[in-house]
Amino acid sequence: MKKILTIVLCLALVSSAIFAAGAAETAPAAAKDSNTVKVALIIENTIDDKGWCQAMHDGIIAAQKQLPGRIEYSYTEKMKPVDAGSAARQYVAQGYDIIIAHGAQYKNLILEMAEEYPAVSFAFGTSAEIGPKNVFTYMPESEETGYLSGLIAGMTTKKNIIGLVGPVDAGDAARYNRGFVLGVQAVNPKAKVMVAHSGSFSDFVKAGEIAQSQIRSGADVLTGSSQQALGALRAVADYRDQDIWWVGQDIAQIRITEGYKVIAASSYNYASVIVGLVEKLDKGVKGGEVIPMNFFNGGFVFEFNAALKDKYTGAIETKVNEAMASFRAKAGTIAYTSVDYSKL
Repeated sequence: MKKILTIVLCLALVSSAIFAAGAAETAPAAAKDSNTVKVALIIENTIDDKGWCQAMHDGIIAAQKQLPGRIEYSYTEKMKPVDAGSAARQYVAQGYDIIIAHGAQYKNLILEMAEEYPAVSFAFGTSAEIGPKNVFTYMPESEETGYLSGLIAGMTTKKNIIGLVGPVDAGDAARYNRGFVLGVQAVNPKAKVMVAHSGSFSDFVKAGEIAQSQIRSGADVLTGSSQQALGALRAVADYRDQDIWWVGQDIAQIRITEGYKVIAASSYNYASVIVGLVEKLDKGVKGGEVIPMNFFNGGFVFEFNAALKDKYTGAIETKVNEAMASFRAKAGTIAYTSVDYSKL
């Protein structure tokens, strides 16, 4: 009889433990300060990729500093679209106000999630589409940053052969590339721009192979966008003692080992997007709007590499500063859609 009672008691204790664990997993999110906006970020790469994902992460950190105490932030890295749904649902269960899936590849997932959870706000980019009432999109008008890079490349090249390594011909990458071509043509119409795409936002190896091929074809200045461009920059850095240079789409590239080849770079200032999202939510706007990014609204920043002053001081610096001044005065001044790669 004592043995039976012991077994019953043990089973009761185990059942209680299981119930307690289940209750903890399914318990509603703890109440939060009504003044706090909970922001979740889902990315396909990492927060230190010196490119696309790091730019958004850094922007959210900067927005936290601009709005002290207003933003609670969490992120999930290395999420392919097929896997990101589980992360998004966890953030919904934890009471996050806005879930940002940083990349156009997440579009279908976000639209599905938005329909499933209409009380939660979602965002993805880059996209100029106006989404549902609880979905924000953001679109960098990166033809502006591309144009600045093109000015530098066109005035730096000695061989009049320039390499451009893009991820895919879509979204802000396509805008950057075409702005770059227009910048080159504005200062050096004799220069040839070789355009190629790796087919991926994160394939460093393929981007590096393309860059090596362009260098062997005579390119002495190269550029590229998204995190895959780091592979192309590394290829440029292989030519330590040769007059081969890089203009970047992320200022973080200036700070890394390969940065000695980076004449200048632009970055997306996602802090402006995040602050804008907080302001929208404060006003009760849950989505249905596109947030643009440009020099006019502070969505871009630019920096020359101080260690390479001899490469840009004078005419190049003057030309770039003039272009930036015009962008800050008025948005939408670059007709990037006029570029036809087949005519380059």
